[in-house]
Amino acid sequence: MSAPAPLAITMGEPAGIGGELTLKAWLGRRPTGRSFFAIDDPDRLKALSGSLGLGVPVHRIATPTEASSVFPTALPVLPEALEGPVVAGRPDGRNAGPTLRSIERAARFCTEGTVAGMVTNPIQKKTLQEAGFVHPGHTEYLAVLAAAPGAPPVDVAMMLACPELRVVPVTVHLGLAAAITALSVGGIVRTGRVAASGLKELFGIDRPRLAVAALNPHAGEGGTMGDEEIRVIVPAIAALTDAGIDASGPAPADTLFHAAARSRYDAVLCMHHDQALIPLKTVDFAGGVNVTLGLPFVRTSPDHGTALDIAGKGTADPASLIAAIAMADDMARRRGR
Repeated sequence: MSAPAPLAITMGEPAGIGGELTLKAWLGRRPTGRSFFAIDDPDRLKALSGSLGLGVPVHRIATPTEASSVFPTALPVLPEALEGPVVAGRPDGRNAGPTLRSIERAARFCTEGTVAGMVTNPIQKKTLQEAGFVHPGHTEYLAVLAAAPGAPPVDVAMMLACPELRVVPVTVHLGLAAAITALSVGGIVRTGRVAASGLKELFGIDRPRLAVAALNPHAGEGGTMGDEEIRVIVPAIAALTDAGIDASGPAPADTLFHAAARSRYDAVLCMHHDQALIPLKTVDFAGGVNVTLGLPFVRTSPDHGTALDIAGKGTADPASLIAAIAMADDMARRRGR
């Protein structure tokens, strides 16, 4: 039997910790695990491995199909040459192009079926946006890359997941005041539909249970602490229920994430970014994984940023990237079945 298709690991911000994480993830590989390859600059990774004393052999490949044979003895790298120097902790806008091309190539391989999925290293959004990148982050960009030519972006949602908790924010990269203004019945229903579908397809949960978080303290306490629950969240839950989705709430966020509460649902729809990420990172800071639901392929990512302050020091913890690789492997196997 031929080896399973590999996973593609993107470059991420070259001045951040992504390269170090990729090297350490290869060192932590399982002998029987699915292979992966990096879309990165091989010379950069070789130099980084040497400077950090990791001793990872780096092998250039020409196509993803070569990864499986190389992987047991070296990190396979599909070259994406950098255009500017790399100084740890100091992003260079000249490398925005290679960073984005790494993502684009991985998405194209996924669409073509050449790889089983993609795992993205963290990007420095400000650096990319100063170079002309118009998207808030990976999730929105991949929604565009996954769409047919000329079609609108595919409907996606961001999930943060660890073994004990899954959360899906309805609004993501917005300031808190803007997120509250943007909250709508349609947005909650759309996110709930994408979440329920993703839980079925990627996690194998036949009838997903969604808990819906309130926005205001005490779920608004009958409108005395805000009326968004009455005007927006309750009608959205009713619409999800009418669509056959097991959705309950709105539940006060301060009682929704303890261990006993977590046993009653499969994922939480949260109203804004920090309402989702604070509990997830409290429960499992090192092992959290970012999953893009709604794509026609598997995409995961570590649940942290570029960590410019520790880049190049050899202290970066690869646990989240390793968890993202393992989760992408599980999802690819589930989709394959």
